Amino acid sequence: MSTRRWTAAVLLILFFPCVPFADDDALLASSREIVARFTLQLQAALQDAMATGGPTNAIGVCKDSAPDIAANLSRESGAQVSRTSLKLRNPANAPQDWQMAVLKDFELPAASPEYFEQSGKNGFRYMKTIVTGPLCLTCHGTDLSESIQAELDQAYPNDRARGYRVGDVRGAFSIVWPDGV
Repeated sequence: MSTRRWTAAVLLILFFPCVPFADDDALLASSREIVARFTLQLQAALQDAMATGGPTNAIGVCKDSAPDIAANLSRESGAQVSRTSLKLRNPANAPQDWQMAVLKDFELPAASPEYFEQSGKNGFRYMKTIVTGPLCLTCHGTDLSESIQAELDQAYPNDRARGYRVGDVRGAFSIVWPDGV
């Protein structure tokens, strides 16, 4: 991509971040920007919940706020924004077949942390890994407190999103741009 074209794409994203583009480079950049926004909003909500009510309060953020963040970003962008994983906590986040294949690839040692492809005539699909950080271990690690375990068992009766270590791929953000953008 030429410098001029790259600069134009960046300016369009900065000033019109929620407008889908037919150019695949611009859609890739826009997908990355949506994931960055999702990450920042979710981290801020989790940190606030932890500060005001501790780890059990943060469980509600992932259960209630994360889907709201995804829905808002979907409305703003025109893309379908979500999270998914091979080890689900919330069955509503179950991966589609194509996402399942990408998630399995993400777990390979030399895997790229992101995936982007054309889907249909003009649709595009993007995924970006969610890597387990130290704070994530509070609710996703191997050594959970009894209160966290009880809260998770109540909120997610079929929870499989436990047992992670720092650096593990816990799942992925997914952006699906509809055909015809």
